[in-house]
This record gives sequence, C-alpha cells and structure tokens, in this order.
Amino acid sequence: MKYQIIGQTVPVVELELNRGETIYTQTGGMTYQTDGIEMKTNARGGVMKSLGRIFTGESIFMANYTAVKDGAKVAFATTVPGNISPVNLAERPAGLIVQKGSFLCAEDSVETSVTFSKKIGAGLVGGEGFILQKVTGNGTVFLEVDGDPIEKDLMPGEVLKVDTGNVVAFETTVTYTVEMVSGLGNIFLGGEGLFLTKLIGPGKVILQSQNFNDFISRVTPASPKN
Repeated sequence: MKYQIIGQTVPVVELELNRGETIYTQTGGMTYQTDGIEMKTNARGGVMKSLGRIFTGESIFMANYTAVKDGAKVAFATTVPGNISPVNLAERPAGLIVQKGSFLCAEDSVETSVTFSKKIGAGLVGGEGFILQKVTGNGTVFLEVDGDPIEKDLMPGEVLKVDTGNVVAFETTVTYTVEMVSGLGNIFLGGEGLFLTKLIGPGKVILQSQNFNDFISRVTPASPKN
C-alpha cells in the first residue's frame, strides 16, 4: 500500500492498493475511488464487537474496500477542517487508545476494539467518554485531527493536562484520568469547564488544536433563529 495526504483545509488520504489489499472505514467515509476497487460492508469483528462501536461514536458496520487490480485508488476525507495523522502500529506493538470519532480508516491488518478507562471518574466526566477505542496490529491507521496535530513524548511520571476534547490518541503506557479545576473563581469565571484531562507518561500523546465541540458551542448561539 502507498498513500499520500492531499489538501490542507479538509484533506483526504489517497491510498494506492495492489490486488488483494484492503482498507476499511466507517460507512459513508469514502470520498472517491478509481476503477478496480470492490466494496463490501459488514459487521467487522462480529455482532457483539460491532455493537460495542456504538459507544465509541463509530458505525456498527464498516465498509471494506479491496483492490481487484494493482494500482487501484480510494480516498477518505476528514469531516471538518483539520489534518490526517498516519500511525504505523508496527512501531507501537501495544497499540493506541483513540478518542471516539478520531478513527478515519485503517489497513485490514489493524484491529479495533472497545476499551474502558482504568479510572471510573475519567469515564464519568472525561470528554472522551467512559468507553474509548483501542487499535492494534501491524498496519497503518489514519486518525482524523481537528485543527493541527500536536505530538508529545511524555517521560515516566510526566504529567500533561489537556482541555477536554483535545486528545486524539495516546499509547497504552499512558495513564488517563480527569481532575477538577481548582478554585471556585476558575470554575465559574474561567470559561474552561469543570474538568481537565490528565495524561501521565511514559508514552506518546497526539493532541488536536481544535476542540470541535467547543467550536460548535460558540457558533450555535450566533446562528439565525426562526
């Protein structure tokens, strides 16, 4: 498989596949394809695994695109202005924990599964939700990033506090929890919400500069009312 990322505002990842190679995504995620691509939609991983994807914000069914000849191309675009981050999971054998909605597409050798936060409090109040998505395997997964990607390599014990919703993914060695903003004045007047996501190293963290939910909350009040 070869790929290139095209565009800057709402980019697409264009994948060139050889005969027999497969890439999969959520249903409705494909932007364009050339002749020589065969599409099949199924409940990837079985019914129970597929139902679990509901909790991660993904589709029950996945669309699988397989090349029936060498050099066939298929492309997938982001849903909002941002970037696409390719991650080679062969370099991260333990896999990644991914925020719901950040999964764009992946090679057939990549597996996705539902995972639970180790801290109950993180699930109850964290912006990424109680159930996250784990991706493992030897292939490449493409992550959708709102705004620009920011990568951090945390040392053992190093702490990074992030505004809720700005986390894209992190290695499984990173501990994920949530803490409340301190001080009543900060809570009621700071405008940053009640909680911060707390990530503790070691491991790599991928952040996004745009929190799309925050963007929507600012745009909605200014929208015309009937």
